[in-house]
Amino acid sequence: MTCVLACDLGGTSFRATLVDARGRIRAESVVPSPATFVRSGWSEVDPHAWWQTLVEASASLAAAAPALFDAVQAVAICGVTRSQVFLGGDGEPLRGAIMWNDSRSARSAARLAAELPKEHPESANVSAFHPLARLAWLRDEEETTFRKLAAVLEPKDYLNFRLTGRQAGDAISMARLLACATPTHGTDLMSRVGSSAGVLPPVLDPCDAVGTIVAGHAAPLDRLSGIPVFCCSIDTWAAAAGLGALKPGVAFNISGTTEVLGVMSRHHALADGLLSVDWGGLFQLGGPSQNGADTVRWLLSLLGRDATSDDASTGLAVEALLARPRHPQALLFLPYLQGERTPYWDADLRGAFIGLGRQHQATDLAYAVLEGVAYLNRVVLERAEAALGQAVTEIRFGGGAASNTAWRQIKADVCERPVVVGACSQPGALGAALVAWTGLGRFDSLEQAQDELVEVAARHEPDPARAARYRRLFDLYRRSEASLAEISHGLVALPAED
Repeated sequence: MTCVLACDLGGTSFRATLVDARGRIRAESVVPSPATFVRSGWSEVDPHAWWQTLVEASASLAAAAPALFDAVQAVAICGVTRSQVFLGGDGEPLRGAIMWNDSRSARSAARLAAELPKEHPESANVSAFHPLARLAWLRDEEETTFRKLAAVLEPKDYLNFRLTGRQAGDAISMARLLACATPTHGTDLMSRVGSSAGVLPPVLDPCDAVGTIVAGHAAPLDRLSGIPVFCCSIDTWAAAAGLGALKPGVAFNISGTTEVLGVMSRHHALADGLLSVDWGGLFQLGGPSQNGADTVRWLLSLLGRDATSDDASTGLAVEALLARPRHPQALLFLPYLQGERTPYWDADLRGAFIGLGRQHQATDLAYAVLEGVAYLNRVVLERAEAALGQAVTEIRFGGGAASNTAWRQIKADVCERPVVVGACSQPGALGAALVAWTGLGRFDSLEQAQDELVEVAARHEPDPARAARYRRLFDLYRRSEASLAEISHGLVALPAED
């Protein structure tokens, strides 16, 4: 039996799988993601630590399934995006990678917003989470490092580089910086921060080979010398493929540490606060949030419950809370604990429970948190559908939270769309495997691989009565957002007490 090594570099864990040609995960290893250095909006990871997690996860697979590991035909790695690895001319990291939730460049982004040419289409997208703002921050705060900068890579591209010795990326992962490097009316945005397109690697299709694994790696990667490594793409794109959502008229909702919701269409459209990215002939309109399993774990920690980064234990803890009776008095939760990306791109937004009464218990808080994330899903969905002029037929839901039946139904009822869950519990890894098998030539296209290997496990239709109640609550949620945004900004602006 032959297989591929498909990996998913996530925010809380690194998952390595051996996947056969029928799309079945034959062996799996999960290693906690490297520790993140967080301080006052800072979020960094040592890139060398990602390499060590790849080696560790591969060693676990090789020990558990040695024959399958030796039958690996290719490697494909998907991973977190909106994160930058900064390399010098020798290919070594110059500093820690700046992660997706890092907001320290907020001031740089504000200055850029006033300086960038309004006619450039990417200018409106620049926020604290935008890679251009981070380059500006690096220039302003770490000039010596900025002057040495030779390449900016996504995390998965850094691992591909370590494996093959070749730097490359895909247009989906690099969309924001590629847009900055594209001249409009004779000017590009990279030059406005003192950089250039020269720091971007060559662009490949996700199913293109970056190169082959070079000799000399530590065990067990030395056993894979000479096999191809395919470029792949961001974890969201791979998970959408692993859910069978890369088709027009379908929405996807990937729920991991944070969530992503997007609508797929053959047509390019723009919507306020949403990202429109060409996914190879299909356009994704939506984007990543700051909320998901991390928001749930925050609540569990607050309640003194199990709040580990393990999806299974988190799921069990949430299910135990949801099993208790719920108080009928409505409760709202604004989930902006770390600011928000899509659709607000505002690092200073903050969360709130609204309507909290003495009668509310832990179960009520749990429901409110799950519903708050779902309300945010609906905000994004409504904007995307309005821009495209049509409603989606279904939402393909995947990631750790998709194992929770209650959350599936909440999303269906809140968004008033059918929610469909795939049979594979790891859509990101499956999507990476589809890339590898397509790159090897087993399938004529990624679409064919998706159609043949993705299976549906469950479908949840909206309940009319609950949907009607959620419609009224959603209106209150939107009014609460509008009312509290200014207060959030005021609180953040207050100087911290000693």
